[in-house]
Amino acid sequence: MTTTDRVHHEPVLSRRQAILGGAFLLTAGTAVARVPRHHIDLLGDRKIDKLIPQKIGEWEFYSKSGLVVPPADQLKDALYSQLMTRVYVAADALPVMLLIAQSGGQTGVLQVHRPEYCYPAGGFTLMGRDVMPVALPGSRLEATAITATADDRTEQLLYWTRVGEDMPLTWARQRWSVARANLKGDVPDAVLVRVSALTPDREAGMATLTRFVQAMFASVPSDVRRFLDIDAR
Repeated sequence: MTTTDRVHHEPVLSRRQAILGGAFLLTAGTAVARVPRHHIDLLGDRKIDKLIPQKIGEWEFYSKSGLVVPPADQLKDALYSQLMTRVYVAADALPVMLLIAQSGGQTGVLQVHRPEYCYPAGGFTLMGRDVMPVALPGSRLEATAITATADDRTEQLLYWTRVGEDMPLTWARQRWSVARANLKGDVPDAVLVRVSALTPDREAGMATLTRFVQAMFASVPSDVRRFLDIDAR
């Protein structure tokens, strides 16, 4: 190649580099602009165990232990800003186990305490997954009902999740709720609420859990109801 040829081609290469460089800068700038920066946390600095009363309807607080939970690890500690576990007992009703896990404006992702994750990890088989509506004053909560069985234990579960202003019923929808909020520039908080009762009788267990959930919503102020269920009044 002659000197003339080299001189002729060098400006073309420089223009190409400039175009590529500009595209890279534009992409980087767009990515930075889309990083979610607005944190939504409906709980703030309040503590869950201070907001949920120790007496709910006919049930009274009995213990903090006895619930199915995954072992402590760094993943769980990273995902949750607050975790409350309680067992409630009543004179004429089944005991109820309550778990509330909250991710306060970090990733909006709740996974470790979803029954689909922690119960199989504990040796349970899940069956009978249904969507069960729970009537609340002025609204209706769509919860997921599941039966979990092990060699020596059968547990009826009712649970739901809130991610920002969404109430997703599946893990896929939950992730989509987070993604949609992130695209708007928001980092949503999230909460998972799980109630369960030890009984092989699914109908009786779900009836008990429904009454407990209704009593819980009736026992807390409106801002706490919205923390638990964005549609609650």
